[in-house]
Amino acid sequence: MIVSGEQALTGAGLPRMSSCLPKLTAAVLSHRPRALFILTISLVSFTYVMFYWRTWEDTEGQLYSLSTQSSCEQFMPPSPHAVAGGPPPPPGDVFFVETSEQTNPSYLFTCSVESAARAHPGTRVVLLMKGLADGNASLPNVWAFSLLSCLPNVEIRPLDLPELFSGTPLAKWYLQSYHHWEPYFLPVLSDACRIVIMWKFGGIYLDTDFIVLKNLKNLTNALGIQSQDVLNGAFLSFTPKHEYMELCMQDFVDNYNGWIWAHQGPALLTRVFKKWCSISNIQNNMSCKGVRALSPEAVYPIHWGIRQKFFQSISSSELHKLLKNTYAVHVWNKLSHETKLEVPSQAFLAQLYSQFCPATYAKMKKDLEEQSRPAT
Repeated sequence: MIVSGEQALTGAGLPRMSSCLPKLTAAVLSHRPRALFILTISLVSFTYVMFYWRTWEDTEGQLYSLSTQSSCEQFMPPSPHAVAGGPPPPPGDVFFVETSEQTNPSYLFTCSVESAARAHPGTRVVLLMKGLADGNASLPNVWAFSLLSCLPNVEIRPLDLPELFSGTPLAKWYLQSYHHWEPYFLPVLSDACRIVIMWKFGGIYLDTDFIVLKNLKNLTNALGIQSQDVLNGAFLSFTPKHEYMELCMQDFVDNYNGWIWAHQGPALLTRVFKKWCSISNIQNNMSCKGVRALSPEAVYPIHWGIRQKFFQSISSSELHKLLKNTYAVHVWNKLSHETKLEVPSQAFLAQLYSQFCPATYAKMKKDLEEQSRPAT
């Protein structure tokens, strides 16, 4: 049964569930094993609905929502990768950040959030967008927000930069308006946001060009090796107020240079890690003082230099073998976004869409089919 977002908010349908419970209890007396199993499943379902009702009720005034409730059935094909049940996930949210003013997410952007939500069904996935920080509580009426609003653990919030940076070494840096004229200001601003979020709140940060394959919650106090001796901050996972993130914030302002590409991002994380571990080579010292540098196959299995591989055909068995030890795939969208992806196809990236963000994939496929139809 699919419960609409409106039902989840208002609690509609809960009385019906409640009225069934006494009957199920009575049935236990005459058909104990089977009825006990049914009663247990019903109680778990009831608790799950109540949990999301309470959670959304507590945050209702702070979240962005669609002005008109959309039908979620069209967006939500089942996914074999989202597994419910089991022990509760470790604390900490999954964060995505959009520092530009754009409010019309791309297919890849939407796939990133969807795949993360499906891989972390008991965890909040928080999308922070600067373009929403205008006091309007309604989301723009675009398909991506309609789709993402159907995922019960996704929250879409405005990105309040002065508030985010307050109480950190970056507060003063952000108020210096001349930085806005620097050639790489948006990437630098994104670099700033991720390290502050990790320090203030902890959890997991992901760039919006990742496709998540597995639950990431066991990768604590970790970041990935991009290539050779360079770390990348497209994936970060840290506990709140971690000293390594504190050192990154201080290095951000002490050694600031917004005119050199990646100086405030990968280069910063790399030089701080080397100081943290007192080393000169990361590959020979991938873990120290509780912080891990993950091998490239974990989150950067395809090097940016061979990014065309994403658009080439690959067998399902070869894909599985290649990604055996991979948690998430970074697609390097800044370098690859102009390359055309054939859908449907056996292309590497098309298979990732199909398996890990099926709702986004279905929408993409439908749009491309409509575009290919001859005009009447």
